[in-house]
Amino acid sequence: MPNIIFLFGSFAGLIIIGAMVAVIVASGGVPSDMSSRSVYFGYLVMIVGLSMIFFAVKRYRDQELGGVIKFMPAFLMGVGITVVASVIYVLVWEVYMAATNYTFMDAYAAAMVDEARRQGLTGADLEKIIKEMEEAKVLYANPLARMAMTFLEIFPVGLLIALISAAVLRNPKVLPARA
Repeated sequence: MPNIIFLFGSFAGLIIIGAMVAVIVASGGVPSDMSSRSVYFGYLVMIVGLSMIFFAVKRYRDQELGGVIKFMPAFLMGVGITVVASVIYVLVWEVYMAATNYTFMDAYAAAMVDEARRQGLTGADLEKIIKEMEEAKVLYANPLARMAMTFLEIFPVGLLIALISAAVLRNPKVLPARA
């Protein structure tokens, strides 16, 4: 089982970072679109990559366990795959951050303040957004906090997919193994 966890976790991580790198390269090195569309696209990519959990659990159930798996082993396998993919995601993000001289958060904060201005915020409301972004920049400058935040971007998505996969695949009648 550890080999399957590492293999499929690596596949999931590579799918996610592959899409992330492609978007960054397409945008010229600095993500310029920091709108809700880019967030939705990011989570869609995570769902696609973390769907490897379903395929790994099914493969393990069908090839190693004779077509039957209990919920907890399936769920724990999914959690393991999620951890591997999340660690890969964090490591690649840290490499990107170092390669761009840690400028992401400055660009992100500027984009959020610009968006607030476009929405017509002024005065105290705008100052509140500016203050929040300055606090976020300070927090994001701490490597441990940044890595924890990056890990928490992806890990809950993987947990959800692990739960769904384990619940669905514990029933041997769902997508039974071919003879």
